[in-house]
This record gives sequence, structure tokens and C-alpha cells, in this order.
Amino acid sequence: MKTGLFCNYENHHQNSRLAIQEQVTLVQYAESLGFEEAWISEHHFNEFNLSPSILVLVAHLAGVTSTIKLGTAAVLLPFHNPIRVAEDIATLDNLCDGRLLFGVAKGGPFPDQNKHFAIPMSESRPKMLEAMALIHQLLYETDVSFKGRYYQCDRITVHPKPLQKKVPVYIASGNDDAIAFAAKHSFALMGGPPFSLERLKKTVTQYRTLNSGGTEDLMLARFFYVAKTYDEAVSEAFPFIRQFSMKMKANTAQVIQNSPNQNLKPFDRTNICFDEDYLIENSIIGDVATCRDKIKRFQDELNLGTLALKPSSFSLQKNLESLTRYNQEVRNYV
Repeated sequence: MKTGLFCNYENHHQNSRLAIQEQVTLVQYAESLGFEEAWISEHHFNEFNLSPSILVLVAHLAGVTSTIKLGTAAVLLPFHNPIRVAEDIATLDNLCDGRLLFGVAKGGPFPDQNKHFAIPMSESRPKMLEAMALIHQLLYETDVSFKGRYYQCDRITVHPKPLQKKVPVYIASGNDDAIAFAAKHSFALMGGPPFSLERLKKTVTQYRTLNSGGTEDLMLARFFYVAKTYDEAVSEAFPFIRQFSMKMKANTAQVIQNSPNQNLKPFDRTNICFDEDYLIENSIIGDVATCRDKIKRFQDELNLGTLALKPSSFSLQKNLESLTRYNQEVRNYV
């Protein structure tokens, strides 16, 4: 299992420049600890998560790191032109000397994103899958012609080509169509912090049923904080957990209220849930023994490729200390 860092560029102090600088510090520190990967999220119209220009952020990190692999977690493909994404991904792979990992998603329960990009939420997933199919051809083929429902092109060749023979692709979804798409192309899978273990196990099982010999390699992101005692860890992480819970519950309620599907159910604890106690329980938060046990369970149940840790204190120094404790007292035991 590889260890990664999950990066949201949170603006804890209402200071955009400081928020970006602190996230870069965390990535560089993770690299110094020997972490193998850093994953950058994409958010829009959000004063707290300052990562709308995900590929710009990855390009910056490529210039200030040298060994850590850099992943997108994830490019929200419905909001981008896939031809431009293919050009950017190929260029980025050259900029970071073949360290790029390419994760894609449709976008979560954030109605403002779909509203302002003029993408109906019902079209987000099919647009993501079609865009990824086109991008995959553009990255490695020449004179690409494509005629889909949403995207078309005629004899296009993008330059440069990626440095890697195949840039690893990760699909962030538990949807049946998306899992089948990932299995068909032997793409890897990605699970976000609120995804329940039950949902993740179902996703992995579906994938392996469709492609038992594929290259499925699950990247699991989890909120994280390890301290000397369990109570200390929960106390330090709780303000972040509460803020995340409130924001996501509000977004989810808006999605359900505006959905034409009258049978759409609220998120629950067997799928995705945003209750504070659920998030604490399903995160890697606690003392050393608790964090070791939680990681071991994820390993045993899911056979993880990468565990991406999302430091969950509002304090940069506390997060650095927590990552150090993980490296010294947790990592070698899991």
C-alpha cells in the first residue's frame, strides 16, 4: 500500500495566498517523509476550497517537487472541453517527468457547479464517461475522429504526447455504468472520504466480477489526524469535520429538493453519509493504535493501492506534527 496526501486547498484563515502556500508546504513535507503520491481536488465557486484550477495547481506542484507522484482527484470532466484536457494532461505529464496520475469524476452534490457551467446534473455522468473515452484516444493515437452524443472531432492529433506510455487513470464513482466503463478499459478506482466501507466493497466486487485480470488499483482518500490520545485527535479534527458535515448536508438537501426524481433518497450510512459521528468513525482519526487498526481494516477489506490522507486540523503546524507521527508510529505497522 502506498501512502498519499489528499489536498483540498482549504482557506481556513480567509487568506487565499496563505491557504495555497500552506498546501504546498504540506505536499513538500509529505514528499520529504517519503509519501509516494499527492492528490489534488477540484472545487468551484467555493470560498473555503480554493482549487478551481486543478491543472494549474498540479503544474505548480510539479515545479516545486521532484519525486512524489501528482494526481488529480479529480478533474470534473463535464465542466471541461475534453480536447483541452487531453492537451493539458499530456503537457503536465512531461512537466512532472512522468509523475502524473489522472483521476476523473462527474462532480459531487454541488448544484452551483452544474448551474453556472450549464450542465444538467442528469448529464454529468454520461458526459464524464464520453469525455474520458475521447481523451484516452487523443492521448495515444493520431488522426482521431470521434462522434459521440456530446463530443465530436475529426482527424485530430494532440501534441505533445504524454511522457508515460500510459498515464494511470482513476475513475471516482460507485455507479454501475462508471464501474463497467472502468473495468472495460482497466482503469483504476477512486473512493472519497465519505464513501462507506460497504459501498467501497460493493464497487470493488463489481469491478472484479467484470475484469478479474484488470489493473484495478483503489485509491482511498480519508480524513486523517493522529495524536497521542484518541480524545486529543478527535478534539483537534472535529472543527473541520463539523464544517464539512454542515456544508455537505446543505448541498445534499438542495440536490434532493430540486431533483425531478421523487424517489431520490437522502445519503445513508451504507453509501455516503455526512453525519459528524459517521465521518469520525469512517476516518483515520484517533491515537496510534486506533489509526493502525482502521487502516488495517481498509487494507483487509479492500486491498488498497493507495491510502491518501487528508490532514484535518485547521493548524498547519498540527497537521505537520500529525503526518510526522503517522510516519514514525503508524506507517511501518500497516
